[in-house]
Amino acid sequence: MHNKHTQSSLDKQDNANIDVYSLTIMTERNQALTATVYHPKASVKKAVIITPATGIKRQFYHNFAHYLAEQGFGVLTFDNEGIGESLTTALAKCDASLISWGRHDMPAVLDALQDEFADASYHLVGHSAGGQLIGLMPNYESIASVFNVACSSGCIKNMDMPYKIKAMGFMDFFIPITNLTLGYTPSDKIGMGEPLPKGVARQWREWCNGSGYIKTAFGKSIHTHFYDDITMPALWLGFSDDDIANNKNMDDMIRVYSQMPVQKRFLDPRDFGLSSIGHMRYFSSRTHAKAPQLWQMASNWLSEQP
Repeated sequence: MHNKHTQSSLDKQDNANIDVYSLTIMTERNQALTATVYHPKASVKKAVIITPATGIKRQFYHNFAHYLAEQGFGVLTFDNEGIGESLTTALAKCDASLISWGRHDMPAVLDALQDEFADASYHLVGHSAGGQLIGLMPNYESIASVFNVACSSGCIKNMDMPYKIKAMGFMDFFIPITNLTLGYTPSDKIGMGEPLPKGVARQWREWCNGSGYIKTAFGKSIHTHFYDDITMPALWLGFSDDDIANNKNMDDMIRVYSQMPVQKRFLDPRDFGLSSIGHMRYFSSRTHAKAPQLWQMASNWLSEQP
């Protein structure tokens, strides 16, 4: 069930060639997710779902989504359950998890993308967690290709000092203490996106403390998954100054997609005249202004796919 209504706050960059409007999408958990559609007025042959990093609101991807729409792609961005405008209860009462995001939210949004762009092929741009959870989607076969950015296992033991100490403090101290005392993790207080439902934060901690991220849950909290069945082509971008999705952790996550034919590009920001890209700045309009070829990699990849 999808309800349309216009949303003026994201229409500022709207132009004559693109309609931007918001959508309410119901998941199988009967949760309402808020999404934004970027609909080129010309006929759309390829449509893209942008699946967000942990605790990151869809507005973060607005400029990138608009750019893709200007290239002729239909685009849909969304807030996962418990995040941004998809938080419909007191956060301490929200029982969303990383598993429910992958198993229920992402599939419902992909279904909505197919409804909005009926005669297109469908592609996924995953940022961090958005690329990690594809193997939980029962409708993964609808995805023709994947473009993953800063997607890795986030394995803490593979991180370098001093960031490793910061990550351990966050995962092993901040998350358990705040989940216990508040019933959620106020990650916004330490500059880590939106506050997180406790189930999301708990799984994030468990998975980053093992190798293979979600693989640590196979046979425990996850009994059905599609990581060994996924065969659509994928391009994974990583950056040498990313403390989380470093080279080892990218490879650690790629191995979980045992049949996915992956092209991996591990880039140095300095080669593009940039001082940093890290885990988050690929989607920044400032990055795009200085190094337009980075976003061009996404549109080129999508253009090349069937």
